[in-house]
Amino acid sequence: MSLSHSRIYLASQSPRRRELLKQIGVRFDPLLLRNDPRRGIQVDETPLEGELPADYVQRICREKAEAGWEALMLRKLRIHPVLAADTTVTVNGKIIGKPVNNEHALQILSELSGTSHQVLTAVAVVLENRLEMRLSTTTITFAELSEARIRRYLLTGEAHDKAGAYGIQGAAGAFIKHIDGSYTGVMGLPLCETVELLQSFGVSTS
Repeated sequence: MSLSHSRIYLASQSPRRRELLKQIGVRFDPLLLRNDPRRGIQVDETPLEGELPADYVQRICREKAEAGWEALMLRKLRIHPVLAADTTVTVNGKIIGKPVNNEHALQILSELSGTSHQVLTAVAVVLENRLEMRLSTTTITFAELSEARIRRYLLTGEAHDKAGAYGIQGAAGAFIKHIDGSYTGVMGLPLCETVELLQSFGVSTS
């Protein structure tokens, strides 16, 4: 039987993941990997040559969770489970990352226009020598988007630091004709899978 834990560490800077954890009543402390004063604990998110999107997102998620646990150990923090997640967008087996600038975001959104793509989000929890992971796969179908409409969207600033160059919870929600899967998974943290994981580690949720 798992010991109960009143809170967790979140190895993510995403404000959306923080909001979603609050939504399910999980108490957490942020664990910022890049700010460790004694060691630069970072995860290289570059895809490996020939790596499939599902393998990629799970590998990065696992590395983030393990880096989070390592940071916890280095800082000698109180022991609680560490949660990490990673989201990627894929079209026809190709990994679509985060845009580097507005022109790159325009290119990405133009490619997604009028087609279906998949959003893969992996979530992992680590505690001591135990690491468990779940993978959420959601298919999104976009309406046809004109260049002018995309450029208006880019003025909102929502595209930055988001896989696929859009946030479903913002103005880009109007781009979506159909969704098959997890809405919160597309936001960055599939709540059904996350609750299952956390409960298996003795973390109470709402």
